[in-house]
Amino acid sequence: MKRVKQKDTAAELSLRSALHESGLRYRLHRRVEGVVVDVVFVASKVAIFIDGCFWHGCPLHATFPKSNQSYWLPKLAENKERDLRQSEKLRLAGWCVIRLWEHECLPTTPKTIGRIEKAVSRWLRNKGPIHAH
Repeated sequence: MKRVKQKDTAAELSLRSALHESGLRYRLHRRVEGVVVDVVFVASKVAIFIDGCFWHGCPLHATFPKSNQSYWLPKLAENKERDLRQSEKLRLAGWCVIRLWEHECLPTTPKTIGRIEKAVSRWLRNKGPIHAH
């Protein structure tokens, strides 16, 4: 598992490139409220996570290991539970949390960028939290 990339994955690089091309500026891998966030818009308090389809249980693309299930199934379940805890912690601290599946970023579509632009601009316009799902 040491070889599994946690930063600068293909999905993350694709999203970052599209965000930059659209004129949005962000911070990477920042610790916010004790949670490391993949892409952060600090001023607008928008936190974006790019979740791998296997590791986080994508309903469209998740596969389940056929061997050593007693190890893998609890591990994958804990990943989902941790995602929920982290998202809730950030929301309670006033952050807008957007969780994207890796397949939503490969390639990154205008719809995905529009969703992020909307969250960032709404937050700045209203100076208050929104909850994007």
